Amino acid sequence: MYSFLELARSRRSLRTYARRGIERKDLELCAEAARHAPSACNSQPWKFIIIDDPARREKIAGTFRRGTFSMNAFARGAAAFVAIVSEKQKFAPWLGGKLACRDLRQIDLGLACAHLVLQAQELGIGSCILGWFNQKQLRRILSLPPQKRIELVISLGYPPDDLAPREKRLKEKNDVISFNRY
Repeated sequence: MYSFLELARSRRSLRTYARRGIERKDLELCAEAARHAPSACNSQPWKFIIIDDPARREKIAGTFRRGTFSMNAFARGAAAFVAIVSEKQKFAPWLGGKLACRDLRQIDLGLACAHLVLQAQELGIGSCILGWFNQKQLRRILSLPPQKRIELVISLGYPPDDLAPREKRLKEKNDVISFNRY
């Protein structure tokens, strides 16, 4: 069992996957962790669509190529995807966001994604959060209602046995952490 800091330190974006499926109970556990993420005024402005059907997965992987860019082509090897759909907020966080000139829903979705990928990491499942995809195609594949938007997709899969650990390159602590002033 990881301590939280060990879990956070061990998590990396995985772009190579073993040919191995993920049990549905583990996918549900990842989504349940995301469901428990904090959100502004407990608004919970999200829906998590888990895609584990091989035929649908293949179609979705095709949405990661846009024009000449195919930077997320690696995702074709993922065992599952989770599409993160933004839902309506409660009135208070919507109004607060408008007054503060920010969409608090985006922060909430980021927190939910963090919970999901950290739960996956604890289960030994790798992940990569993807923001580059063809929204129109993906909406059609997932039968999204017209007013809904897919904000992110998370690819999930087990790392290959022979995958060498990568060093995590972080900025220096003093460059990103300070107390009481900038």
